[in-house]
Amino acid sequence: MNNQNGGPEIEQLVQLLARLPGLGPRSARRAVLHLIKKKDTLMVPLATALDRAVDTVVTCAQCGNVDTKSPCNICSDTRRIESGLLIVVEDVADLWALERAGANKSLYHVLGGTLSPLDGVGPEDLNINTLVDRVEKGDVREVVLAVNATVDGQTTAHYVTDRLESFEVKITRLAHGVPVGGELDYLDEGTLTQALNARTDF
Repeated sequence: MNNQNGGPEIEQLVQLLARLPGLGPRSARRAVLHLIKKKDTLMVPLATALDRAVDTVVTCAQCGNVDTKSPCNICSDTRRIESGLLIVVEDVADLWALERAGANKSLYHVLGGTLSPLDGVGPEDLNINTLVDRVEKGDVREVVLAVNATVDGQTTAHYVTDRLESFEVKITRLAHGVPVGGELDYLDEGTLTQALNARTDF
């Protein structure tokens, strides 16, 4: 049975959008219909922007961020360089999340994932050697390990800490525990335990 609607071009668009995270076939189909309805105001500008991004977007050779130049705008910011603070994240999405929070003006380093022996991801598959090289240059005073509080994330944090222990650099990690506005009754046991262990003076 042929499930195609509207021709092979539209079906190909649906299939491509369905590959995006958070979009299944149904959501992709709805998105395509919306794009078609807004062809002049949305679809054409989107196609132009995608075409331009293909030609201009690059991965920063220094930190792993994506930008239109390498080194990226963050790595080129002298105020961030002078701060001596380097935040290590798993993915570019984590970098962007921290930037949206606007809590600091630091440099970043994107590992490109976490160590995961079960998935065959070893140290050589991540940007760990480039991180060591950056710390070795001596411009970094503190490394903040902002990896997720998962088994793989913590394994990666321990490995990175071991690799950096020979350098005179402070190594810290993000606090884990009760989120702002969080109610204890809704938190899992692991989060509560972590919150108790990381308790601070009042």
